[in-house]
Amino acid sequence: MKNVEMNIEKVRKLDEAVLAAAKKIKVLNALAWPVDAEDSFLRDWRNGNARLPEIELARPDVTTSVKTLDEVANACDSNSPVEKFLAETALSYANAGRMIMNVGQPEFTRFSIKLYGRPDMVYKQQGFSGADMAKSFLEMTEKLLGNPKIEPAEADISAADFAIWLKVEIDKFFIDDNVEVMVDEELSAKALAGAKRIRVRASALFSQLDKDQLLCHEAYVHTATQLNGRKQPNLKSLGLGSPRTTRTQEGIAVLSELITNSIDLKRLQRVALRVIAVKMALDGADFIEVFKFFLDAGQSETESVKSTQRIFRGGAVQGGVVFTKDAVYLQGLIEVHSFLRIAIRDNNPHFVRNLFAGRLTMGDAIQLNDLFESGWLVPPAYMPTWASDLRRLAALMAYSAFLTNIKLDRITLDRVIALEEEIKAMADA
Repeated sequence: MKNVEMNIEKVRKLDEAVLAAAKKIKVLNALAWPVDAEDSFLRDWRNGNARLPEIELARPDVTTSVKTLDEVANACDSNSPVEKFLAETALSYANAGRMIMNVGQPEFTRFSIKLYGRPDMVYKQQGFSGADMAKSFLEMTEKLLGNPKIEPAEADISAADFAIWLKVEIDKFFIDDNVEVMVDEELSAKALAGAKRIRVRASALFSQLDKDQLLCHEAYVHTATQLNGRKQPNLKSLGLGSPRTTRTQEGIAVLSELITNSIDLKRLQRVALRVIAVKMALDGADFIEVFKFFLDAGQSETESVKSTQRIFRGGAVQGGVVFTKDAVYLQGLIEVHSFLRIAIRDNNPHFVRNLFAGRLTMGDAIQLNDLFESGWLVPPAYMPTWASDLRRLAALMAYSAFLTNIKLDRITLDRVIALEEEIKAMADA
């Protein structure tokens, strides 16, 4: 094992300070809309009297926590990987605190962008943005969704029945921990995972595909990584859901849906549509305009209002002030997929393991590797099968890399028949 030099006592105190201050900054709680706001909007819409929602959210005063987190960040030595991690985690929570203290104001979006980025940010090495990726995804999904032979999954499973099934499945996986499943009357998302509890929206209906998707996404990734982080003996901050880790977390979670065949075209389309919608709202589109965008894309009224609410929560329904988190899902998916391919290509499969050992970014998985190698950080207790079996993962990554070389625009079904005839002719020559 490697010997890694660090000031153990300093790190312990900084870690404790981050934990104490960060736990008082609850982003999604601060941005949650009143329970009846979506229903009220839909009633007006259906009566032909669409009006912008009137939302009044309190601005929590987390000044003391932000001050503490800034002090932690300033006290850290950037030359030390673990202190660098603590500084970036502290600053991430400090900016989250500044964001929720500016609910409804332009500063809200400025700090949201610091935390989650924006959809029109261009990748310098690739020359395209998240919005560009979303448009490409939409072009592909729209062509496939136009096929009437592909029927949508039937959603006929109640939240209560889904919760019972989910509890059985997660008990099989989290063998050393008790993770509660509860039905929540006020939840906006279909499901939301924490370390010890997964909440399910009471009004939601689930399909068989939803069951598999939410199990792989929420339980096997979000709950697992947070529990793994809490089991770290020396760096408890790895158990926090730091906003700076959101893109990586959601990237892993959506990739897990793809790898386990738990995702369908509608789900992929929703992920891409939200990226475009965030850009629309940033550019000034109001709540009704974004709602109509989702409707025109084929979403139901209920689904459209929930998708729109996600983007405007904490912002201004008139447009321009936006919660940009929904832009990270597609970006994270592309980045994590590329990261896994590169880690395996370059003979660094341990980076995959590191990624699940807590709430980390891809950069953290690399920069903290010596601490994993030394034993100061411990490997994850829980990993989904697709990530823990590197032989399968390597095969999948190799195959996906190969497929990118196939030009589907040059192939038609008629061409398939002609190709078979060409192969026969060559064999007979």
